[in-house]
Amino acid sequence: MNILLEFFVVTFKVLWAFVLAAAKWLVRPKEKSVAGQVCLITGAGSGLGRLFALEFARRRARLVLWDINTQSNEETAAMVSHIYQEISEGIAATAQQAGDGEEVLPPCSLQVYTYTCDVGKRENVYMTAERVRKEVGEVSILVNNAGVVSGHHLLECPDELIERTMMVNCHAHFWTTKAFLPSMLEMNQGHIVTVASSLGLFSTAGVEDYCASKFGSVGFHESLSHELKAAEKDGIKTTLVCPYLVDTGMFRGCRIRKEIEPFLPPLKPDYCVKQAMRAILTDQPMICTPRLMYMVTFMKSILPFEAVVCMYRFLGADKCMYPFIAQRKQATNNNEAKNGV
Repeated sequence: MNILLEFFVVTFKVLWAFVLAAAKWLVRPKEKSVAGQVCLITGAGSGLGRLFALEFARRRARLVLWDINTQSNEETAAMVSHIYQEISEGIAATAQQAGDGEEVLPPCSLQVYTYTCDVGKRENVYMTAERVRKEVGEVSILVNNAGVVSGHHLLECPDELIERTMMVNCHAHFWTTKAFLPSMLEMNQGHIVTVASSLGLFSTAGVEDYCASKFGSVGFHESLSHELKAAEKDGIKTTLVCPYLVDTGMFRGCRIRKEIEPFLPPLKPDYCVKQAMRAILTDQPMICTPRLMYMVTFMKSILPFEAVVCMYRFLGADKCMYPFIAQRKQATNNNEAKNGV
């Protein structure tokens, strides 16, 4: 094709993509069904991972829960089982009232599986993934959610904690994807969700290891998305989730300027997950919550660095992590004092 003609075709496709994106803002796309599909969630024992599990359970997905904490993971599984029980009872009641049952998933297919897995250890990931394939089946939806934060300034952070942050927040995404992507490619069907952070799009002081790990996970996700497109595997969807500060306790003490905070408070976990679920179920490639994060990312890309610094200082975002780090340091000192260190 003549390059000039191809240029006009590409221009039209770009403009059409804008039109489609605008249409989705005006008309909410229909959510797809995940009933009966195997959904694996890492870091499912607490926080956003637990809420993702409950949301997928309400939509009758078969849950596979991974977490390093066995007890908290089992607690999430108990909540999921309770939802499954309510669904089964609702199906039975509806069928009894109607006289003839509607076509639904058999209650026995609503099952939750738990695995204790340290996603920061490659061998543990591959070994647990093999168990999942044998005991549950192939994974259709992979939610890479597990995350950690060290809470130390760079020069005060032990190397082991830096490595741990990179392993769990970034490298684990490579290993889980390598474990479950081959079957998705074979069927040309699946969905990979990367739960990153707004700190994977722009950074702040005091959490260099966390920002680097989240930037890495964002880069991995975007490159993977392009690879799937290049391979013409359009049946495999990807969704990048980049929320602002979420009130899960992970960054307890983090504060921006007090005059600004009422307009940009920490996100409620339920709201964050519901927004992410809407994006996942409508095959949205990326979701930033709140929408202001799109603007911040865009401005960071076009403004001079010194202008970005001025904005950070105005918002109180330049040292917003310092109170959080101070609290973590105090807690560490208290624990050491209790243990007689």
